[in-house]
Amino acid sequence: MTLLLAPVARADLPAPVTDDAYMPVDPAEAKLGQLLFYDPILSGNRNISCATCHHPRFGTGDGVSLSLGEGGIGLGPERHVDPANVPEQRVPRNATGLFNLGAREFTVLFHDGRIEVDPSRPGGLRTPLDEDMTQGFANLLSAQTMFPVLSPDEMAGHYSENDVSKAVRLGRITGEGGAWDLIAKRVSAIEAYRTSFETVYPEIAEGREIAFTDISNAIAAFIAEEWRSDTSPFDAHLRGEELLSGKAAEGMDLFYGKAACSSCHSGAFQTDHKFHAMGVPQIGPGKAARFESYVRDDGRMRVTGREEDRFAFRTPSLRNVTATAPYGHSGAYKDLRLFVEAHANPRGVAYDQTQAVLPDLQGASDWAVLEDPTATQAILDVAWEGVPLSSQEIDAIMAFLESLSDPVALEGRMGVPQSVPSGLPVDR
Repeated sequence: MTLLLAPVARADLPAPVTDDAYMPVDPAEAKLGQLLFYDPILSGNRNISCATCHHPRFGTGDGVSLSLGEGGIGLGPERHVDPANVPEQRVPRNATGLFNLGAREFTVLFHDGRIEVDPSRPGGLRTPLDEDMTQGFANLLSAQTMFPVLSPDEMAGHYSENDVSKAVRLGRITGEGGAWDLIAKRVSAIEAYRTSFETVYPEIAEGREIAFTDISNAIAAFIAEEWRSDTSPFDAHLRGEELLSGKAAEGMDLFYGKAACSSCHSGAFQTDHKFHAMGVPQIGPGKAARFESYVRDDGRMRVTGREEDRFAFRTPSLRNVTATAPYGHSGAYKDLRLFVEAHANPRGVAYDQTQAVLPDLQGASDWAVLEDPTATQAILDVAWEGVPLSSQEIDAIMAFLESLSDPVALEGRMGVPQSVPSGLPVDR
């Protein structure tokens, strides 16, 4: 019998995470999703998988500030430009971690929240596709997978390179001959996949064609199962199994007290799922449409159109945060401690460009905003005021953040498959 201890009494600590916090997962569906997640068949040029930018070796990210998607070769910080297919630009925002995205409370995703649960919409989701949004996505996590496969810089490829990128260029996303349909047909043409889909989804066994939503639903099931994270030392503390002590306990008190971290990083997974302007430096090409000439990233404002949302980004969950470098929506910091210091004092800590992890890309305008004092000041003007912290207090907060690391989730439950049905190379 396990002796449960009484956690330190704090009204602001979240309740322990239970199974009810998560959507149920079909193991067979998750196993199918594992193969699809690691299979480059979903990309326009058959050279990039979901795992290229979300790999367990790098805490379900890719270890760089801003990814090289299409036109890159290799994995993680070693990824470099393909001389025969030079990328048009870096992916504008840092690749986010995938931990606990199968939890029910995640009802808004991406740095700017451009997809979210909306029961008033026909498919129950609000996305940039608006009324053209295909129905059939099992949940928000499933819908999230539709964006990278449509992005020329991430997975689709440049406009004239393949059938998928051409469909995207023409605005043909849904329906017969659309980008999603082309990807689904590729997968369906592989016998091993077709057999697996028939096993997992009875309606496909009865004759329905494999749709892109089936692919994305399976991938969502895999992510939800593989990177569920609720067995960290902090979870043990909440459950009264083994209480935090020493620096970690001091850091927890600061996190939920004086340092005010929990004013945004609240709840079971240390996120309020809201949007805040924190003064994180912008590096890279910014988030703009191809016809727009600026290089800034307006954050949530690009979704809402509200001036008060300029430079605001979604609060990330902090589960396994010590393994998910670099940090910030732009991946501006490779060192978590320096990021915490800047977070605590956004106007008083000068940014060091050597904190960025940027594979070489000639012609990239990586520092355009930083080199414009007016643009940089505009970001700082709306940043939160911060809370002054001593070096010892930051030491304690770092110890608490380490207590959010979950060996089970970091290792993964299914791991990287030895091979995938397409026969294409698997990122390791």
